[in-house]
Amino acid sequence: MNSAEVNAFSSPGPTAEEVCQQLERILSSGEFHSSQRGRRFLQFIISETLAGRSEFLKAFTIANDVFGREVSFDAQNDPVVRIEAGRIRRRLERYYLVAGQTDPVTITVPKGGYVPHFEYSHRAEVPASPAPSPDALQDVEAVNHERLLPTFHRSKLLIALILGTILVIAANALYIFLAPELSVSGGALSGTSPTEASAPKVVVEAFENGRPVDTTFDIAHGLRDEVIGQLAKFDDIVVIADPSKADRAGPAGYALQGSIQLEGERLRSVARLVRQFDGVVIWASNYDADLRTQSKLEIQSDVAHQIATAVAQPYGAIFQADTDTIARQPQSGNWNAYACTLAYYSYRRSMNAQSHNTARDCLQRATQQFPKSATSWALLSLTYLDEMRFHYKLGTSSSVQPLELAASAAERAAALAPNNARVLQALMLVSFFKEDIDKALQAGAAAYAINPNDTEVAGEYGLRLAMSGKWQSGCELVSGAVNKNAGPKGYYEVGMALCALMRNDIRAAELWSRMADLDYNPMHRLVLLSILGAAGKTADAKQEQDWLVAHAPELMNNIRREVSLRLQRPEDQDSFFSGLRALGIAIEPTQPRIKTGK
Repeated sequence: MNSAEVNAFSSPGPTAEEVCQQLERILSSGEFHSSQRGRRFLQFIISETLAGRSEFLKAFTIANDVFGREVSFDAQNDPVVRIEAGRIRRRLERYYLVAGQTDPVTITVPKGGYVPHFEYSHRAEVPASPAPSPDALQDVEAVNHERLLPTFHRSKLLIALILGTILVIAANALYIFLAPELSVSGGALSGTSPTEASAPKVVVEAFENGRPVDTTFDIAHGLRDEVIGQLAKFDDIVVIADPSKADRAGPAGYALQGSIQLEGERLRSVARLVRQFDGVVIWASNYDADLRTQSKLEIQSDVAHQIATAVAQPYGAIFQADTDTIARQPQSGNWNAYACTLAYYSYRRSMNAQSHNTARDCLQRATQQFPKSATSWALLSLTYLDEMRFHYKLGTSSSVQPLELAASAAERAAALAPNNARVLQALMLVSFFKEDIDKALQAGAAAYAINPNDTEVAGEYGLRLAMSGKWQSGCELVSGAVNKNAGPKGYYEVGMALCALMRNDIRAAELWSRMADLDYNPMHRLVLLSILGAAGKTADAKQEQDWLVAHAPELMNNIRREVSLRLQRPEDQDSFFSGLRALGIAIEPTQPRIKTGK
């Protein structure tokens, strides 16, 4: 092999020895912020490429060699390699923007794969291509393991900006002609009525900036387009891209406004969500960035992601505002499909029998009145499912009937909108509790791919990954949901407690468990009881055990059944049971599982 893999623009490319030297510069730099696992990842993919084995750099081989995954690793259901790849790309980009601007060789990991790309940074100084020394190849073979991220040479960035500008112009032209039609969410495209398609409308206004020739103008323009694209991934809201045509799509509920300020290399983005009918600001936030460490494109993407998540995610700014004003009126008798959506999220926050019945009855009426509303069918499915998984809290039957009703509603939703993230979330949960784990994780992976900004999807997918035995990748997603305040208060914290328990970090497990809402579901207290048993805290454990005996005696008589419904692997179940056994709590013997579905 005479040189490392080269790009079409570089002829010849860097030698193996030069690539090894560049890798050493990167790994020894204080500006390359990556964990040991990330460094092993980068070393491994470069080593394999220089050794002529780039065709074997697939998610499966990386997961096995770098992350120690078993041969049963399934890249479709376990996103750990993709997640780490994204991190390495961002770390490399930052390195070249800060410390590596004058380095002779650029190393990137193009999206869509895991094969690294090498090229000279300065075309005018390309040396001849000597054959790699045996020592260099030996050094490369020694290189091994962890995370990825692409770096962009300045020429590439310039090309990307030019192409991006062209695409923006084209997109704006399309919006001018199609805004009235495209401003309505997916439901309207499938024949829903105006009453059904009453989801909140958000007008994205132009972001204020400096003069048209300023850098801030370009960033503000690009950020607005990026925000529109990120918001459009949420099926529960209507995004209006052209404010001048907003009235043609009906009165808008909210206006998203923003501004960009630049001081030296420091950039500040300010965003706010304003309720249209009274001008009240219901949400606002600032986002700071440094142009020395991030490109304009990366800043736009990161800020837009944060804005869209804060505004449009379930339990986010829009849903909290609407829920507070609408979902408190269950007896109005004139609820539309969106009002029933709010009733569902209101119920999930309060988790009591009355709010559950209100949400279920509303969604049942919504699916009758608007049978093409896929979101209503999906939320009805989740509401039925809760009658099984939260039945100790809701006082509902523990029979299999709720699960069958949930499955039927989820299948109806999937027939209407197979690519709707909320529909796929319902399919994932129903399949998981029907013990079809492969189908559950496939649905979860698809939902997460459609809208990673939806933290409820990400969090629930993370829980299913973790509880099916993929603890590392699952717990990373759950941690992200916690950091973004996703879900009902304390809901994902109990997932973090289980993550800590399974890695035998008992102290962290107890801290996370006590941050969870213990009254949300008696299962949360059972998790804490197991942790306290593992920690040897018998006095504290006695209090939790007494509470469970008094308030959830049926749960204490069916511990194995309830735990095995959630933790799929016998070894994980045994880890959970060991803490309870340490307290002298008897666990009923294993019984054959009754399959509730095909």
